[in-house]
Amino acid sequence: MKGDILDIYGKKTKSIELPVSFSRVLRSDLIQKILEVKKHKQPYAPYEMAGKQSTASGKVVHRRHVWRSGYGRGMSRVPRKVMSRSGSQFNWIGAEVASTRGGRRAHPPKVLSMINFGKINKKELRIAFESAISATANGKIIARKYDRLKDYKIENVPFIVESKIISLKTKEFIASLKKILGERLFEVGIKVKQIRSGRGKRRGRKYKSNAGALIVLGKGEKLMTSVLDSKTVDNLGVTDLAKGGPGRLTIYTEKAINDMKEKSK
Repeated sequence: MKGDILDIYGKKTKSIELPVSFSRVLRSDLIQKILEVKKHKQPYAPYEMAGKQSTASGKVVHRRHVWRSGYGRGMSRVPRKVMSRSGSQFNWIGAEVASTRGGRRAHPPKVLSMINFGKINKKELRIAFESAISATANGKIIARKYDRLKDYKIENVPFIVESKIISLKTKEFIASLKKILGERLFEVGIKVKQIRSGRGKRRGRKYKSNAGALIVLGKGEKLMTSVLDSKTVDNLGVTDLAKGGPGRLTIYTEKAINDMKEKSK
């Protein structure tokens, strides 16, 4: 399988032989399996001693002839702490248990339930990764992933650009991207950040943004702008190429393609 290398103006300069992974059969089932296993949730839980930092220890004894007993007082058998006392008379209040003021939570979140212990078969991971790469070279799959690209024919995929593009300043980079992708794909590929509507603004998630396109770089290459998500060939994974489903709009630099060829040998 061959691909066209475009210059920064979106014009074809030459053709290049693509790595074998670009022509693999799409295995969306394995991609979905890997995405499920890779899901990460930040574990959270209350402090383990919350509600237990009091002098209340165990239940109050209810036997006769015992000092500090609750016998004959008509009190429920919950742990209590002494607020004040006069001789053998105690002013007790319930503590520690969930039904009392300042007590612990009845069923707090459990950290272990939030940790993903799923395992990945190495062979399945490799097939899913190659499958995710091949999806970026299929115009129909890319158009199916994005609602705004329904019934739109995407040609000249995968998009391979000369490595000169990473040295451009932001304004020039955006202009070059527009020529490479075209007007319709550029709207989908550019990263847009906006203020969230509703109460989420008050809850630590004021902004939301789309994923945008991904640019894959070769070893030693670095993108100087945050207009697109960027990953090097060494750090590239299934979650980068196929988050939300296979067929993410992806641009490869010429060096990245050469590095992928060496890696697949």
